[in-house]
Amino acid sequence: MLAAAALLAPLWLSGCSHQSTEVRTPAFDEQIPRPQMNYASGSLWQASSTGLAEDLKARRRGDIVTVVISENASASKQASTATSRASSLSAGMPNLLGLEKTPIKSWFDLANLLNASFSTKFDGSGSTSRAETLTATISTKVMEVLPNGNLMIEGRRNVKVNNEDQIIVLTGTVRSRDVNADNTVNSALIADARINYTGKGVISDRQKPGWLMNIIDSVWPF
Repeated sequence: MLAAAALLAPLWLSGCSHQSTEVRTPAFDEQIPRPQMNYASGSLWQASSTGLAEDLKARRRGDIVTVVISENASASKQASTATSRASSLSAGMPNLLGLEKTPIKSWFDLANLLNASFSTKFDGSGSTSRAETLTATISTKVMEVLPNGNLMIEGRRNVKVNNEDQIIVLTGTVRSRDVNADNTVNSALIADARINYTGKGVISDRQKPGWLMNIIDSVWPF
């Protein structure tokens, strides 16, 4: 009994475990301190001051960039193949050393010694299609400013309605010149974009198979 329980324990754990889809880097929750005031140079302008001709576009670590997620993707593929091949072979020797005049002619027909045919045929077809649409708006933080001026951004949004969590996580790299004057950028302009839109709650749980089904799927050999 104990041996059977020991064998089933890993299967039970594998069925109950689930892989988290939430992206969370250590730098995300890091609070960036405000630059210290230093008037030793005699200047009134500090590192935290905004220039008179400076716009509100994000350009420093910790700034906020609003990402307009508008993802529309569709793909389709169709292929068909048809092949056929046929061949035939026949051979005969009506006259073979005078055997056609002997009783051997009653055993088989020398004029039709060999008659064979072979044919093959193959028909195959397949098609696939996929369409995805995601529209949302999320504010992200600049996690790092690369030497070339590109901004590495990351943002999360969690909306909870009736004990159901809707989680959006976005990471990627954007060029500072692609950020609009209102400090927004389209998701199509984000390089290495990673967008996760998941749910957590009763409704999301009902869309997953039970733990026993997960165990059966993991050990079922067919």
